[in-house]
Amino acid sequence: MIQKFGSATWAGGLRDGQGTLSTETGVLSGQPYSFAKRFGDEKGTNPEELLGAAHASCFAMQMSAFIEQAGSKAQSIEARSTVTLTVGAAGADITRVHVEVVADAPGLSPEQFQEIAEQTKAGCPVSKLFKGADITMSARLA
Repeated sequence: MIQKFGSATWAGGLRDGQGTLSTETGVLSGQPYSFAKRFGDEKGTNPEELLGAAHASCFAMQMSAFIEQAGSKAQSIEARSTVTLTVGAAGADITRVHVEVVADAPGLSPEQFQEIAEQTKAGCPVSKLFKGADITMSARLA
């Protein structure tokens, strides 16, 4: 079993409060976050951006494994995950996640690649966390 952690602090109300977040490795350490960073135009990180980065990196790694299982080796995989937060009367929900992926994988046909992309969409551990959201994808070979 592998366990990793992130941590966060928060002080104040929702709109006027401030927080910091950190990761176990220290790559993020005391990184500020706030309501304005999440729901407004203030520069800085927010949970949805971090989820997008986690999803894109996990997706690329998982796709690499499936490409290798298919007998090829990825020269490059570029993944981008856009996480949509919808705010309604009942509160905020992550309603959509869209992955765009472009891979250079010599020897794979476009059909094989699309099959691997769908397999990755279903098998990526972070994708599985988004079960309640509509996960869409565009995938193409470079």
